Amino acid sequence: MNSKSLVKELFTHPVKGLTPQKCDRVFLLCDHGIPGDRAFALMYQSVATDVPDTAVPWMQKKNFAMQCDLPFLAALNCQYDNATTIMTIEQGNRELLSAATNTQEGRDRLSSFFSEYIATHRPQKGTLRLVGDSAGKTRYSDRQPVHISLVSQATLDALSRAAGQEIDARRFRPNIVLEGVPAWEEFSWVGQEFQIGQARIRISALITRCLNIDVNPDTGEQDIKLFSLLKQHFNHKETGVVAQVISSGDVAVRETIGE
Repeated sequence: MNSKSLVKELFTHPVKGLTPQKCDRVFLLCDHGIPGDRAFALMYQSVATDVPDTAVPWMQKKNFAMQCDLPFLAALNCQYDNATTIMTIEQGNRELLSAATNTQEGRDRLSSFFSEYIATHRPQKGTLRLVGDSAGKTRYSDRQPVHISLVSQATLDALSRAAGQEIDARRFRPNIVLEGVPAWEEFSWVGQEFQIGQARIRISALITRCLNIDVNPDTGEQDIKLFSLLKQHFNHKETGVVAQVISSGDVAVRETIGE
């Protein structure tokens, strides 16, 4: 690990499958990850649950609306304000909806909006329910146990050279982008522990990718065949790693990561 390895960017994703939000600082909670990251999800109405929407437990991602299946979701800019619990949805420069997630009325409005939005593209998918706790206690990550994700900027740069154009980190939906780490070096970290800011993490696995990385995070168009390019140029389907938080603490942009 290079002594100059730093946190370049931090992201949270308040709603699973929707807009990343850039942060200057996050709190890593032991055995949880980042409170508020994937705290909400759009669950298909056909999924049976006997608990309130605010207490729906972790489930496999097939139960939720996802960009790999519904790429046009990326065309919506969905921002969440933790302080007010307001979720605002925009497209282009136009606000489409703003509603509170801590009231049933607000959640119903958000659920109806997303149901109607996907119905214009994929009516066979059915209706959606916004699930999750506005206090950030729920988490709908792709894996159980929950995790955070990291990728090196040099890895993204290697992909950009292969693609012949700059590849936006948001395509990979990371929590942490690192600089000062050689391309693909993060693959060698599986099983190791690192100090990052005030927290400590254990790298647990590589991230196997899907067609979601083909989706432009602004337009929702599948505009680069990045998944095919990854296999063609690098002979694998992985980018970045996942980690479990083993000691809680704050992490800020420009802080170091090391042993």
